Amino acid sequence: MKLGTFTACVFALGITGSGIQAQTMDKKTITLDGARKVVAAAMIEARRVNSGGVIAVVDEGGNLVTLDRIDGSFAAGANISIGKARTAAIFKKPTKFFEEIIKNGRTAMVALNDFTPLQGGEPILIDGQIVGAVGVSGASNADEDEKMALAGAAAFSSPSATYQKVDYFERDKVAAAFLKGAVLLDGSDGRNFMVHASRREMPGGSEVHTQDADVIYVLDGTATFITGGTLVGGKNIAADEIRGTGIQGGQTYHLTKGDVIVVPRNTPHWFQEVTNPFTYYVVKVR
Repeated sequence: MKLGTFTACVFALGITGSGIQAQTMDKKTITLDGARKVVAAAMIEARRVNSGGVIAVVDEGGNLVTLDRIDGSFAAGANISIGKARTAAIFKKPTKFFEEIIKNGRTAMVALNDFTPLQGGEPILIDGQIVGAVGVSGASNADEDEKMALAGAAAFSSPSATYQKVDYFERDKVAAAFLKGAVLLDGSDGRNFMVHASRREMPGGSEVHTQDADVIYVLDGTATFITGGTLVGGKNIAADEIRGTGIQGGQTYHLTKGDVIVVPRNTPHWFQEVTNPFTYYVVKVR
């Protein structure tokens, strides 16, 4: 074939350089670093509620990128989490959507291949394009599977998709909270921090938070505050909370208005003496 004839054929078929470009599209896909970021965000949610779980991240075609299993999680969760992630990626929807459809009577969908219609699978989007998906199985319950997957997916979304609401507490509400001591923000919406408006009128028991670090800012009053050492008479009052009657040893601080002290998790601490009232903010970070 002569060159002129070949060129004519190319134009006739519409496959010039610009034509080929118009018939293709650029696709983004999640990287291993991105997948690890997804897993890390899901792990934060798991620690917040002291949950287990298996976290799988796949690319946009449903191919496994990484898998992590929290110690103590049941082994079968690995295959289930991969199935959830693959379903969310291939069908481009959260798996909860399909679980609801089947509950409402469309049971024939369970015959589809590579299909795990159980909540806990979420597509991962960037600039509106699916770049992969995350699946979680084996958490405390199905709702927690979903929350961990949502937390993981949000970590890799575009910044505009990860904004959370701004919380504002006007001064009268804050003042009322300090009159008796109250929680301003409890972290129940999935955030890994809480804000307490705290008030003490007398010393309290010693304590250890196994999951939370306390950032304390003193508003008014003074206190003798002890950290470290050995907890005396410690008893579990909740899954991650231990209370005691005092501390042996440790470091003593004399807190006053304007002071800030940060107590890492698993560190005994004790308000041994306080003036009445002693008011302070506590930001609990998990």
